[in-house]
Amino acid sequence: MNLLAILGGALFGAGVCISGMVRPSKVLGFLDFGGAFDASLLLVMASALAVTVIAWRIVAKRRLPRFATAFPAPPSQLVDLRLVGGAAIFGVGWGLSGYCPGPAVVSLVSGVPAVFVFCAAMAAGMFVVELRDPSSRDD
Repeated sequence: MNLLAILGGALFGAGVCISGMVRPSKVLGFLDFGGAFDASLLLVMASALAVTVIAWRIVAKRRLPRFATAFPAPPSQLVDLRLVGGAAIFGVGWGLSGYCPGPAVVSLVSGVPAVFVFCAAMAAGMFVVELRDPSSRDD
C-alpha cells in the first residue's frame, strides 16, 4: 500500500469531518443565499486554495516530482459542452443532496441511508460515462 496515499486520504477525511462538509445541512446552508446563509465553508475553500497556491509555487520550482517519474500533463483549456454539462450536473447534485463526492464517500461510515443512495447514484453515473466514452478516464 502507498503510505502517502493513506495519509493523504486520512488527512482529507479528517478535514472534511472537522469542516462540517460531511453534514448536508452545513453545505446546504452555504448554498442558501436567500435564507440562513452559512459562510463558514467559504473559509474552508479559501484555506484549501491558499494551501494549493503555496504548494504549487514550491512544486513549480522542481524539475521532477519527488514521488513520481513525471509531472502530469496540464489540464485542457477547452471549455466545451461536456465540461459545462459535467459542472452543471455536479452543481445540481451538490445543491440537491448537500453532498460533494469526496465527503460523501467519507460519510459512508455514518450509515445514513441517503449517503448510500447518493454514492450509488454517483457510481452509476460514473459507470454510464465510462460506457459511453472510455477515453474519459483520468488514469
